[in-house]
Amino acid sequence: MKKTVILFLFLHGLYSFGQLPEGFVYVNNIIPNLDVELRYYSQNNFVGKPIEGYNANRLILTKQTAEALKLVNEYLKSKGLYLKIYDGYRPQSAVNHFIRWSNNLNDTINKLVFYPDFKKKNLFKEEYIAARSGHSKGSTVDLTIVIADTQKPLDMGSIYDFFGVQSWINYNGITDEQKANRQLLQEVMVKFGFKNYPREWWHFTLKDEPFPNTYFNFPIE
Repeated sequence: MKKTVILFLFLHGLYSFGQLPEGFVYVNNIIPNLDVELRYYSQNNFVGKPIEGYNANRLILTKQTAEALKLVNEYLKSKGLYLKIYDGYRPQSAVNHFIRWSNNLNDTINKLVFYPDFKKKNLFKEEYIAARSGHSKGSTVDLTIVIADTQKPLDMGSIYDFFGVQSWINYNGITDEQKANRQLLQEVMVKFGFKNYPREWWHFTLKDEPFPNTYFNFPIE
């Protein structure tokens, strides 16, 4: 009974004693020194301001996902590369923030950067924003690959979180080098148990995610 009550409180964002739900971890405890830049903790995102629920630049994922991500990072490091993470677990409160933002059609501060080819009112219709996000289940991660010597991300042919066909995996209007970089990311993530969302080159979900039907709503702190 106690576990059921705690889970309910976590799901509704009402339980916080500096703990995480069972099965979740702070990823830096699994992968020390992982390069994490949570874009929704900053102004560098399509909304143009920090997003509700992102109260720290701390990556949270399910334990299984963090352990698989560690294998990916170790593999890349052996090749002079490493992972850079833009998002992981996402509270439902953040998704709700996106919904409120989408209803304010006058707020288009970052349109030219992130969604120049779409009207804001059509972002839900085009499935670039959803009322429920796989990120809220804790086993989805947004990332890229960085060259260790230069500390520069590989050129993937579009910026992270760009809403448009340029971000689709099968988009052909990019260079051979950019295609190869995307293919490398695809191959290494699949190798260690992830699957990709075809319309976002950066978006991967653990194939055997432990909470496939549960959307969480505890803050990132």
